[in-house]
Amino acid sequence: MTPARTTRARAAAGRAGTVRTGTVRTGTARPAPPRPGLDLERSLAEARAPGEQDVFVAGMDEVGRGALAGPVVVGVAAARLPAEGEIPPVRDSKALSDARRRALVPQIHAWAAAACIGEATAAEVDRWGVTAALALAGRRAWEQLCSLLPREPVALVLDGSDDWTRHARRGGAVAEGPGPVPPVPTMVVKAEDRCATVAAASIVAKVHRDDLMIALHAQHPAYGWDRNKGYGAAVHREAIARVGPSPHHRLSWNLGVPAAPVQTPTLFG
Repeated sequence: MTPARTTRARAAAGRAGTVRTGTVRTGTARPAPPRPGLDLERSLAEARAPGEQDVFVAGMDEVGRGALAGPVVVGVAAARLPAEGEIPPVRDSKALSDARRRALVPQIHAWAAAACIGEATAAEVDRWGVTAALALAGRRAWEQLCSLLPREPVALVLDGSDDWTRHARRGGAVAEGPGPVPPVPTMVVKAEDRCATVAAASIVAKVHRDDLMIALHAQHPAYGWDRNKGYGAAVHREAIARVGPSPHHRLSWNLGVPAAPVQTPTLFG
């Protein structure tokens, strides 16, 4: 064997005998994230009503903002502080299966001081714009909530960074009319991962709107609302192009068909 071949053979033998080391992956699953609790709600109650008992703090969330059809729905849930009873295992509604969300709804109503829903129709979205329509739905939910509680909540936690409830307060697009309005909220991005009231609100709102769209599907089966819930799935857009929009579509949105005149609804009445 020539010297060159001997060198290559020794190198190959060395590589064959090399043991590579590295990180050993175990089968241990990642721990589940902590459940939403009432830490923020408790701190808000202590700051707004120090030393008081039976104080209420509410959380609010919306669903349906980006849909092509159907209403926007706002859920609001209030907790009594100091808290009583075990918090149900709520999470962001989008992180739960439909069956799990539905199983949690009665638990939420049993635990919360009150949990309510407000809606704004597709026509109201067309008239006011989606953020003002959310404020209108939030105002309706807030009014129902306050009617069920002995006193208004001292604070409101709103998911996200855009305070769309501002449109329902003085000077806002949907500020006129009787009844209480939501206060200036404490804004928390991904609040449903942290605050039990917001997670509860997101679940009751999601289940309520899903049921609405399933019921509307029975009247308008071409759009597949039992599955897509009014969002812009391909089957939904194809049906709009084929049969045109329904009375429940947001006609001011880009539906892929010629825009129709938007009628002005009566806000209060």
